Amino acid sequence: MSFFRITLHRSAIGLPERTRGVLAALGLRRRNQVVFHPVEAQFAGMILKVKELVKVEEVERALTKAEVKAERTPEPGFYLERRAAAAQGGVLREVARLREQGGGQEEVRL
Repeated sequence: MSFFRITLHRSAIGLPERTRGVLAALGLRRRNQVVFHPVEAQFAGMILKVKELVKVEEVERALTKAEVKAERTPEPGFYLERRAAAAQGGVLREVARLREQGGGQEEVRL
């Protein structure tokens, strides 16, 4: 049996009560919240009513809350990124140009 994976992509603030009721019937309250429903006509109809607000995928099985959370959790640690060599050269050229214009008397701040 396959399932709809439904993610609330846009907020329902300012929308009619009827639209908010459809989202509540689907079990969606917060942005980026994910729910799973079986592929059935009633759920397909509700999805069509709010198609501009949700992202829908068809998956083989419904994931547990822990599995959904694990998907969203980034890998532990961090990455160091270095400034590109071309960008550093551009800054140094700009500093040299400013010093030439000012006669070297003033301090150059970036």
